[in-house]
Amino acid sequence: MVRRVLRAGLGGDTVKGALTRPNDALPDLFHDPMPDRVEPCLALLASKVPAGPDWAYEVKWDGYRLAVHVELGANVRVVTRGGHDWTHRFPSIVAGAKRLGVDTAILDGEAVVLDEMGRADFGALQRALGGRGGKRNAGEAMLYAFDLLYLDGHDLRRMEQVERRALLSHLLSGLGGPIRFSEDIAATGAELLDTACEMGLEGIIAKSRRAPYRSGRGGEWLKIKCVQSESFVIIGYEPSTVALGGIGRLALAARKGDGLVYVGGVGTGFTQASATALRNQMDSLATPKPAVSMQGRRQTYRWIAPALVAEIAFRAWTDDGKLRHASFKGLREEADEAAVYEIPA
Repeated sequence: MVRRVLRAGLGGDTVKGALTRPNDALPDLFHDPMPDRVEPCLALLASKVPAGPDWAYEVKWDGYRLAVHVELGANVRVVTRGGHDWTHRFPSIVAGAKRLGVDTAILDGEAVVLDEMGRADFGALQRALGGRGGKRNAGEAMLYAFDLLYLDGHDLRRMEQVERRALLSHLLSGLGGPIRFSEDIAATGAELLDTACEMGLEGIIAKSRRAPYRSGRGGEWLKIKCVQSESFVIIGYEPSTVALGGIGRLALAARKGDGLVYVGGVGTGFTQASATALRNQMDSLATPKPAVSMQGRRQTYRWIAPALVAEIAFRAWTDDGKLRHASFKGLREEADEAAVYEIPA
């Protein structure tokens, strides 16, 4: 019934009515309990852009994945990918959610801070939050919403992606402010990827228009990147008397089987503030031995317990399994549940 109602009114008054008068417009639909949390649908990394009319394309936003729960209109919760309550850390998004004019809803999206070119800046977002484990709030953050999972008593996850997106578009139409609709881009996937790379963006997301919303990494959503970006464990650093924050280079590791393996280092991408804060955190985790085998490596490194996870941008892998042209983007929060890159055993 939900699908039939939406197909009859996509882009018309039926969809708008379902948003503004849900109880009148959809009187024969049963009420679905509102889930306390929804495990997010995750994008599977792909090397090529899928083509054809069954795929829609969006910009890949570089920030923190969030679910925004609106409960009884004025009560708003902001939940991270890892299930942590970060409502207090995104006051602007909370304020925007209270203006939606719905009784209940769950929006899926990405919190970002934009740079002067209008690009999502992960480092700026982290600085706004006070760094990893910081206590500040990101008042300047906005949410690019790309899916609608629940609306006024109805669980929308079983509906097709194109239908959920139509409802979300109408919900956000004309509102402006800190919650914005992540638009489909009217171009072929290959054209959009080329443009995104030219603009210095991270990449694009391709989504199956007819797929329901499924938690996990099932392939209905694909991510195609301009520059690779993954999470790695910091296992040590090389001190420097001239580099920012005294960090000459970080030593990084990825998961392999039940352990960790060294994948190279990174010495760029820091600011004075981020490097100084990172140095202080690393010094508090000092340990006499590295967490992985470092035979033949320089002994000038200071080793730390493998407790910090860094987001690293890089161009490629070398033939011996090391990162090439790597750059530090920031530390990942435990609440963001960023998975450490895993090398096949």
